[in-house]
Amino acid sequence: MKRFNLLLSLLMVSAIFAFGQHKLPELPYSYGALEPYIDSTTMRIHHSGHHATYVNNLNKALEKYPHLQSWSVRDLLLKLNSLPKDVQTAVRNNGGGHYNHTFFWQIMAPAGTTKMSAKLENAIVKYFGSVDKFKEAFEKAATGRFGSGWAWLLKKSDGTLYVESTPNQDNMLMPYNTLKGKPILALDVWEHAYYLKYQSKRAAYVKAFWNIVNWEKVAELGGY
Repeated sequence: MKRFNLLLSLLMVSAIFAFGQHKLPELPYSYGALEPYIDSTTMRIHHSGHHATYVNNLNKALEKYPHLQSWSVRDLLLKLNSLPKDVQTAVRNNGGGHYNHTFFWQIMAPAGTTKMSAKLENAIVKYFGSVDKFKEAFEKAATGRFGSGWAWLLKKSDGTLYVESTPNQDNMLMPYNTLKGKPILALDVWEHAYYLKYQSKRAAYVKAFWNIVNWEKVAELGGY
């Protein structure tokens, strides 16, 4: 317990000393709003600790390149291969973490506050056969990702919906990634996202996620 409290304190301190152009976004709900599916302690550590650290490290990586400090995280990731070699890995890991988490917070909401629109449901049925089959495909991507990473629902330019996963903090913006399309749903499957409550039971965490999906935001992102 002492080690856990020390870790929490260190992570919270990292948030306090955030600096630079990139900032930690506020959550659209309280830390306890996603209970019981994601506990408040996990949310507090995840947001004010892990996400804040990605932001801080991204800003530090850009300190000696003033011309890059005004770039959005999206532009940094899209043009990753053109960045100075000595910051590419830091931007990939920390810029990716910042972008992915900022997206992730938006597509969750307190249980029972949103529901899937008819248009979104029709699109899911069209490309997956049923909502249940979509969930099965998404859960397979999330539980099948070895180690840390993310599961995504993406919409291609032709309207096709498909599910894929990425390792670590990678995403579809990065130039070497084969994923195509716009993300409209994502799930963080790094252990820090669920371990306090679910321990090694990633599958239970993935299933619990359906209770707190912000389906209104998913529909908005997909244009449904």
